[in-house]
Amino acid sequence: MPFMDDVRAVAPALEKYRQDVVLGDLWNRPGLSPRDRSLVTLAALIARNQTIELAFYLGRALDNGATPAEVSETVTHLAFYTGWANAMSAVTIAKDVFAARKIGTDQLPPAAGPQLALDEAAEAQRATRVAEQSGGAAPGLVQYTADVLFRDLWLRPGLAPRDRSLVTVSALVATGQVAQITYHLNRAMDNGLTKPEAGELLTQLAFYAGWPNAFSALPVVKDVLEKRPR
Repeated sequence: MPFMDDVRAVAPALEKYRQDVVLGDLWNRPGLSPRDRSLVTLAALIARNQTIELAFYLGRALDNGATPAEVSETVTHLAFYTGWANAMSAVTIAKDVFAARKIGTDQLPPAAGPQLALDEAAEAQRATRVAEQSGGAAPGLVQYTADVLFRDLWLRPGLAPRDRSLVTVSALVATGQVAQITYHLNRAMDNGLTKPEAGELLTQLAFYAGWPNAFSALPVVKDVLEKRPR
C-alpha cells in the first residue's frame, strides 16, 4: 500500500477523503459489520485484480473477525466468479500476510472433506433453468456449473452460504456483471442477508469499485428488494 506521505505528495485531497470519509465514516456505518465490510472489500479487490491495497485489507479482515479459513475460502470461491488468474494474484499477497501472522495450513480448510447438505429441490430448479437458458449451446459449461460449483464449491463448509453469497454479489457488482445479480442476490437473501445489508453492500462498493458500478447495479438491487416478501 502506498505510504500516506506519497499519497499526500500527489493528491492531498485523496488522502483526506481516505481518512475522513472512507476509513473515518464509511467503515463505521452500522449497516454492515466490520467483518462483512471486509469480505465485501476483499471481493471487490480480488474481482478487479487490484492488489496494491490487498495486503492491507486482508490484514484488516483478519483483525475484524474473519478467520484465516474464511479468507482462504473466499479466494478459492472467487476463482470461479472472477477468474482463475485473479485468485492466483490474491494468493501471492495472502501468502505473505499469512506468513507474517504465523497462519499455517492447519488453520485453513482442507482440499476435500465433509460438505454441507444440498437442497435437492432448489438445485433441480436451478439446473433446469440453466439448461433451458443454454439451449444446448454449451453443455460443458452447464455440467461444470452443476458438478463443480453448486454440488461442490457452494457446499464447502469453510465459508457459510450467506458469506459465499455476500462475496459473490460483491464481485458481480464490482465487475459490472448486472445480469447475474438478480439470481445471486435472491440466493443471498435466502441465505440470510438482510435488505439493509444488501443496500449497505452497494454503498461500500461505490468506494471500492466506483460509483458507476454501484449505480449500474442499483436498479437491479432495488427490483429484487421490492419483490422480496416483507
